[in-house]
Amino acid sequence: MRRSPDLHLPQATRASAGNLPAFLAACAVAVPVLLAVSAGNIADPIVRYDDYPALLAQPEGFWQKTLTEGRWLNYLWHLRGVVTPAWLNFVLFQILWGVTAAAIAAAAIPPGNRKWFAAVLALTLLPAPPVFLMAPWSSTLIPGFAVLALFAGLALVLSQRALRLLLPVFTLLAFTAYTTFPLILLAVCLISTRQRSLPDLAGLLVLFGASFAGAVLAVYALNWQVHGVFGIPLDPARSPDPAQDLAELWSHLPLLQETLSVLLGKLSFQSTPVLLFHLGLLIAATAVLLRRQPLEALYLWTALWAGMALMTLQVLKLGVTIPVRAFHFTWILYAVLIVRAAQELSRSPGLPGRLARNAVLLVALSYLVQTAVQFTRFRDWQHETRAMAAAISAQPGPVYATGSILDHPAARKAGLHRASSLELLTGLQLSQCGAVPEACAHLPPRLSSPAPEPQPQARLERFEGANVLVFPPRQ
Repeated sequence: MRRSPDLHLPQATRASAGNLPAFLAACAVAVPVLLAVSAGNIADPIVRYDDYPALLAQPEGFWQKTLTEGRWLNYLWHLRGVVTPAWLNFVLFQILWGVTAAAIAAAAIPPGNRKWFAAVLALTLLPAPPVFLMAPWSSTLIPGFAVLALFAGLALVLSQRALRLLLPVFTLLAFTAYTTFPLILLAVCLISTRQRSLPDLAGLLVLFGASFAGAVLAVYALNWQVHGVFGIPLDPARSPDPAQDLAELWSHLPLLQETLSVLLGKLSFQSTPVLLFHLGLLIAATAVLLRRQPLEALYLWTALWAGMALMTLQVLKLGVTIPVRAFHFTWILYAVLIVRAAQELSRSPGLPGRLARNAVLLVALSYLVQTAVQFTRFRDWQHETRAMAAAISAQPGPVYATGSILDHPAARKAGLHRASSLELLTGLQLSQCGAVPEACAHLPPRLSSPAPEPQPQARLERFEGANVLVFPPRQ
């Protein structure tokens, strides 16, 4: 009888030996595909107004978020003193997400056509709608995604015990990068666990709860020392309405309904048939895993419901809606559930396995195509603002912007949040007449109050040595 060559290797070593080929296969597929899907946004990435401080390494522009969001790791990133181009930051953001997806896929897939299923799971993770919605903040989120990529990578090479010993430290780092990133760490721990049991699940939840509470208290203490406030008071711009009693808590149920409605709409690209397809696939996948791997199904659903419970508590307690980009963990766990079910059904030849594999490929490929299409939404605004910046730089003088910038078709298509983005895009001092009308009092009415047009077209006009960007409202 031939002895297995790894018979006397430690468990972590044997696991890493099996994980590495699957990870490399998933990476080899995930990173190039993700860059190809986002190619339309690489040369001139869309940048939201509050991502410019990270892009330009201006910590003063991010300082307030250390108080209102507790994002201290991101603030340290703003202190780096090195400015890199937006396209490089976006590419790095995408690579980090691709590596994270590949590592999660390798950790989730046990032996049995492992490379194929790891690659498919990585492809299913890549077009996660919440991560796509994060892309306009790529410069800000680089350190947070680096933390996720590192932790997911460590899950491939460390023992279960060693990984969990690191959870408190990584939870603090993740929380100070993006407050819901710790939920991905919990998902990674639950996904990568191989020796599952109810006591183990309970112990991990207690460890995560303590780690999360410790991270929150650490940020509270830091805010108290630096800002004189023990806590993380929400930005007034979000119109928070903290609940003081049970009645006020229940009064926030419409906000929870709104949050979930928007989430389901974004996850399904506003298509009811697509949403029903996902729900049916999720139910079927859960049934398969409950029958074949019941503890694994319990672990995955525990991660999902733990995350949703924290989100629900935040909505009801603070009286705010939560953006879809904070629900990244939902797509991760959904993808793992459906791919693992497909793998289990494929252990024996037959129609169920083929149907499951085809369903997973349909989700992955259709969402990759949809994501590529979504990245083209920004193209018109990118083209117009490049032309604006070039025209203005060629003609000296003060710059004024009149009309309705946010209602401009290209701006609406790109989902522009604030008109101040225009000033950041041009890189010049710009007076917005809507915000500071006295600065534009000398402009003639045809410029200061442009007439509505059926198909508004932005234009640049010269007036008394000044550049006037005119954005006519829609008729």
